[in-house]
Amino acid sequence: MSYPFKKIDELVWEIPKDYNPNMRVPARIYADKELLDMMLRDETIKQCVNMTYLPGILKYALTLPDGHQGYGFPIGGVAAFDMEEGIVSPGGVGYDINCGVNLIRTDMTYKEVKPKINELIDLIFKLVPCGVGVGSKLRLSMNEIDRAVVEGVDWAISKGYGWPEDYKHMEESGRMREANPDMVSMKAKQRGLNQLGTLGAGNHFLEISRVKEIFDEATAKVFGITEPDQIVVWVHTGSRGYGHQIASDYLRVMDRAISKYNIKIPDRELSCAPIKSREAEDYFQAMACAINYAFINRHIISHLVREAFKETFKRSPDELGMNIVYSMTHNTAKKEEHVINGKRVKTVVHRKGASRAFGPGREDLPEDYRNIGQPVLLVGTMGTASYLLVGTEKGEEISFASTAHGAGRVMSRAGARREYTEQDVIKMLRAKDIVVRAASRDVVEEEAPHSYKDIHRVAEVSHRLGIGRKVMISVPIAVAKG
Repeated sequence: MSYPFKKIDELVWEIPKDYNPNMRVPARIYADKELLDMMLRDETIKQCVNMTYLPGILKYALTLPDGHQGYGFPIGGVAAFDMEEGIVSPGGVGYDINCGVNLIRTDMTYKEVKPKINELIDLIFKLVPCGVGVGSKLRLSMNEIDRAVVEGVDWAISKGYGWPEDYKHMEESGRMREANPDMVSMKAKQRGLNQLGTLGAGNHFLEISRVKEIFDEATAKVFGITEPDQIVVWVHTGSRGYGHQIASDYLRVMDRAISKYNIKIPDRELSCAPIKSREAEDYFQAMACAINYAFINRHIISHLVREAFKETFKRSPDELGMNIVYSMTHNTAKKEEHVINGKRVKTVVHRKGASRAFGPGREDLPEDYRNIGQPVLLVGTMGTASYLLVGTEKGEEISFASTAHGAGRVMSRAGARREYTEQDVIKMLRAKDIVVRAASRDVVEEEAPHSYKDIHRVAEVSHRLGIGRKVMISVPIAVAKG
């Protein structure tokens, strides 16, 4: 399908709202020409246009540089909705609610870690359960899981996971206060009982990396990144079966709501309900439970990573300087204020496969980061690189303080399995001196680095646009995959 793109500048493309009489706002894409061409190979642009039909949408529907086809919204899709006239849509959040990332810094160097890297990644792979449906060693009662998702990371800390100050460097301080487990089905709770502290499968990973380059030394220093070859750890996972079931449950609820409220949508994957409706309020409270579940999940895994470093190097995590740089979310809907057409407006911002990227001055930011902006964790694939960015004032203005969350797939999982064998991928990684531990052959093949867009291109577009400024790049030395 061809679209009447209006080229705003080299990295900004817009489909005007007169393209279709049902569009309430323009559809805007942030990408260079190559990334835009990739989006045209699937339904990404169509899904971005579909977002513009939704009631109460403000300014424009956005697709970020890593955009690719998703469920409802494209992955990399962002939309802000007016609190009075807007909607909440589970398809604008996603199945893996609060799929997100923890970044842990250390005082260790590549030279110190490299001799023991196999021992370290083997121990991590032993401590952190990985793979589809793999359960945790942690067993909770129904009452305890309800308590956990209300308290968020505070619950994990009270159970001895992590350090008391860890919450300070987390989005929402590791806890959305709207969480209400009464809005979560018994089936979701059952699925979540034995998955806390597990990595899962797919694009989720745990990666030991070394800092390759620092672009902004002053900002990096505030985040605890001080030199090339410094060792950092990335933990990328979400709310597992708990969040997936909540999404499934409320998609059915919203499917009935569109008829009840006479909402016209171009695709049933965009099923939704008015923000102030009972259905939307219930979903928001259940979604907040899944967000908190994911915060806890990553936090327990981060604790286990610290324990693995402790056992391998015979030094305490505190001695090793294993502080959390930040814990951030993808796949959320959040109540935020944004300046739109010169006025500060209360909104609900949906970010589907997108990162919040607040600029300096926001009260929501950790006190020690408030003057420089939010850390943004842009993760690549197991054979490439990941970036630490920082949120900007420009992003507040043009993207509802949002930027890309990762590389974005260009090849389906089935396509990747046809193209690459497990040995192909392992050989490719070995040539880069990267150790990999994986729960299955399929996940190695599916997650072949060439299955994804070029993470460097995505980071560069974000940087040049000004929606996420580059601070640091790291490259993997060992990866655990589910």
